[in-house]
Amino acid sequence: MGKIWRYGDNVDTDVIIPARYLNSTDAKELAAHCMEDIDTEFAKNVQQGDIIVADENFGCGSSREHAPIAIKESGISTVIAKSFARIFFRNAINIGLPIVEHKEIPDDAQAGDELEVDLGNGIVKNLTKNKTYQINPFPPSIQKLIEAGGLVEYTKERVKR
Repeated sequence: MGKIWRYGDNVDTDVIIPARYLNSTDAKELAAHCMEDIDTEFAKNVQQGDIIVADENFGCGSSREHAPIAIKESGISTVIAKSFARIFFRNAINIGLPIVEHKEIPDDAQAGDELEVDLGNGIVKNLTKNKTYQINPFPPSIQKLIEAGGLVEYTKERVKR
């Protein structure tokens, strides 16, 4: 459950984490600059569990995995958009950042609304507007990967067995 941070179409990886910060691989450093070229208040005010909601083509641009890492480390629990750039989609799953494609939720969502996301049961509730949406849950294999914290952590767990 968290507050919505609302963005529009074509939010590219250059505004998610500007190139001038790519000399660092420290997730906390990346999170400190997350979204700063599109929203100067984001990194200062985002709270653990908050949710980004956007329109079409979220994560377009370069294929840097720094973008979903910065978002996840900033405290964002889920990104919901009408559509995602394919490489961003895969990078998000690989690092364990849950993302949801849905056409209606962004149209109804406003910055500051409270959302509750239940990925396991495929339900998103806008508590502010008292609306419930059905989403497609991830297949069990992807759910396990996200729960483990991403592909690297999932693989480490599997190797231990």
